[in-house]
Amino acid sequence: MLSLAPGLLPRAAAAQAVLTSLLVVALLGVAHITRRLRRPAADRFAGAPALRHLVLAAAVAGVVASVVHAASWQNTLRDAMGVARTGPQYWSFWAAGSLVLTIVLVAAGTGAGRLLRRIGWSRGLVMAVIATLPVAFFGIPGIAAASGGAADSGLVQPVATTRSGSADSLMSWASLGLEGQRFVTNGPAGAVRVYAGLQSAPDPAARAELAVRELDRAGGFDRSHLVVAVPTGSGWVDGRALRGFEDRFGADFAVAALQYSQLPSWATFVVGRDSAAVSARALFSAVEEHAATLPDPPRLYLYGQSLGALGGSAVFAGAAEQNRRACSVLWSGMPGGGGREPGARTTVLANTSDPVVHWSPELLWRPPDLTGARRDAPTPGWLPVASFVQTTADLLGSLAAPPGHGHRYDVDQGTALPGC
Repeated sequence: MLSLAPGLLPRAAAAQAVLTSLLVVALLGVAHITRRLRRPAADRFAGAPALRHLVLAAAVAGVVASVVHAASWQNTLRDAMGVARTGPQYWSFWAAGSLVLTIVLVAAGTGAGRLLRRIGWSRGLVMAVIATLPVAFFGIPGIAAASGGAADSGLVQPVATTRSGSADSLMSWASLGLEGQRFVTNGPAGAVRVYAGLQSAPDPAARAELAVRELDRAGGFDRSHLVVAVPTGSGWVDGRALRGFEDRFGADFAVAALQYSQLPSWATFVVGRDSAAVSARALFSAVEEHAATLPDPPRLYLYGQSLGALGGSAVFAGAAEQNRRACSVLWSGMPGGGGREPGARTTVLANTSDPVVHWSPELLWRPPDLTGARRDAPTPGWLPVASFVQTTADLLGSLAAPPGHGHRYDVDQGTALPGC
């Protein structure tokens, strides 16, 4: 029933089946351990068939009621977000998928238990560590590196001198990485887009210095507006935000970004969130210092989404410093509603259906602070543990939501940027 508690986003039947199976297997494991620890009580329960039947009937009734409520809640969310409603096929797939996956997981767990009893727990633990370490040290970084350096045949090296990666650029096209190449393509030819990838320079300070020289070369400091964009953990800058800046400023603006990781935001959040703050500080400070030497400097803005918002908020020690150093800032989808005290000219975009905004370990015991969040869809009431479980599951599909819902923000990321 915990797996069917109300969530924040529409969920595919397969994802719901996986969640249900994992929780059922976890519950069976807890029940097995409890029974072994309290065998006399379990034996007394086994001798009371009437009580067993009563418990079974209550469990079946609870599951049926949970399914009915879950179906109603899913359709409420889907209606609000313009997504097709669920039907009998959805719940039939969920039931069958949950059953099959639970059987597979229980069989695998039983087999693993028998193997451990045969070879011993200490030897089994050593074998598990030996098998896992190569994946942790080589597999995950290798996948991230391959993803970051992968080519996209739909991307064409820019010819405009206002873009990084062009023939006149200080950065090679290949050094930008996949997300950097996406960043510098499309958009008005007059707008300046500068991106320093991980391969463009060896460390954040060097990449920031290179980005400033590239901005100077491309004419970025000649524009009236200059946006420092802090990417997500993978190096991605939302194209909808870039279109918003273009709607707001036309071609009279420049935008610069510095890559600090190739891992997904969640992985960077766990193992290296400080890298976002270090990179954001390096670029903004370098841009600010160069702009201060100019007779007519551009207005400086700061933008970040997700982990980029968290890292960008660390650029300033507090609201007073932000007000002094930046024209304005905009954060979208800030993880856990975190970040430092915002300045006067700050816009924070947060959807109430965004699990990234909701999630934090504290969600286990207290509701999230959604002050200022935009109510884009119905929000379930907070429940201890259940809300944490559901929000954690929703994180996996946060970018699959329709535009304007979940962790997908629209062009208002640019158009809602405050003025000076």
